[in-house]
Amino acid sequence: MSNSQTSLPLVPAPLACCSPLSGEPMSQGRAEQVAPVLKALGDPVRLRLMSMVLSHEGGEACVCDLTPAFDLSQPTISHHLKVLHDAGLLGRDKRGVWVYYQARPEAMAAVMSLFAAAGSASASSAVADPAVGACC
Repeated sequence: MSNSQTSLPLVPAPLACCSPLSGEPMSQGRAEQVAPVLKALGDPVRLRLMSMVLSHEGGEACVCDLTPAFDLSQPTISHHLKVLHDAGLLGRDKRGVWVYYQARPEAMAAVMSLFAAAGSASASSAVADPAVGACC
């Protein structure tokens, strides 16, 4: 059991009711709400941290597990994790002196749905076409 757990809404408020970008043009106000979440993922260190937490055994990782992968201090890693937490992408659980982070499945689903294609044929052909460029 945890000593302290921070509770957040199930889905980050900016993404709670997002329709896919391809569904309809996003309003200025909505774009201003969603941008901080995407900005949190826009930093290479934070993107790697998200990947590390998501792929870590048990789906959670301690700051002490993540720090050795970077040429950054533990306080800097903690800052980046806090940004991801504040954006609603990570949950956290304090156990003694360490903080453990977990990706929030609802937030991951909301981010993925934001980029869902209106037509699956156009989305799959873009990925399959080497001229378009493959990811990863």
